Amino acid sequence: MTGVIWACYAVLAVAVTGYVARILRPGTSLADRMVALDSMLVAFVGILAVFTARTGRADHADALLIVSLLAFLATVTVARYIERRGT
Repeated sequence: MTGVIWACYAVLAVAVTGYVARILRPGTSLADRMVALDSMLVAFVGILAVFTARTGRADHADALLIVSLLAFLATVTVARYIERRGT
């Protein structure tokens, strides 16, 4: 079972690395960067979920909920900003 958990960590780490590269890449629009940031937050939630499953502690579920809600609110806020800005 630990092999599966470490494989999940590895896949999510590769995903986060790709998202960071997308955010830091010059010439990308604000919308592209926001999509990459939102995807990175989803990967972070995945890492936290794998950690919660590995340790078996249910108190990390609160952190999962909070991070998910913050990611959603950040995405909606930036989407409204982009819509009003007109780009």
